[in-house]
Amino acid sequence: MTEQPALDDLDRRILNALQADASQTNAELAELVHVSPPTCLRRVKQLTENGVIARQVAIVDPDKVGARLSAIVEITLDVQAAERMLEFEALAAQESAVLQCYRVSPGPDFVLVVQVADMPAYHALAHRLFTAHANVRNVKAYFSTHRSKFETRIAV
Repeated sequence: MTEQPALDDLDRRILNALQADASQTNAELAELVHVSPPTCLRRVKQLTENGVIARQVAIVDPDKVGARLSAIVEITLDVQAAERMLEFEALAAQESAVLQCYRVSPGPDFVLVVQVADMPAYHALAHRLFTAHANVRNVKAYFSTHRSKFETRIAV
C-alpha cells in the first residue's frame, strides 16, 4: 500500500480552496489561504508531485452538452478470473460514456456510472459493452430521474 503524505493545515486549506475553484490564479489562491504566492506555488507543486492533486479539470453541465441521461449500471460477469475482470475494466475504460467504473464486493462485480445523450445512446453503449461482450452474465441499470446532489469535493 502506498504511504500517504502527511497533510498540514496549509495543505488542507489549499486543497479545499482548489476543490472549490481550481481556476483561480496562484496569487488569488495564496491570498485566500493566507500565505505568500511563492509558498503557495511550492505547496501546490508538492501536492501535485505527491499525487494528492491528481489533476485539474472543468466540470461540465451534462444538460448543456446533450448528455442528459445518467445511469448507474451493475455488471455481473460470468467468469470472475483476474484476467477476465481486467479485460472488462479495460473495455469499460475505453468508453467515453463511462464516467466511473468500480470493482465491488459483495453483489455485482462492477458498478458503472454512465452519462449518455438519451436511451438510444444507452442501448448502443449496452450493446458494445454488455451484449457483445461474451463474459457479461447480468446487467442491471438504474436511470436517474432527478439529480439532487453532485459533488466532486473530498473533505480534507
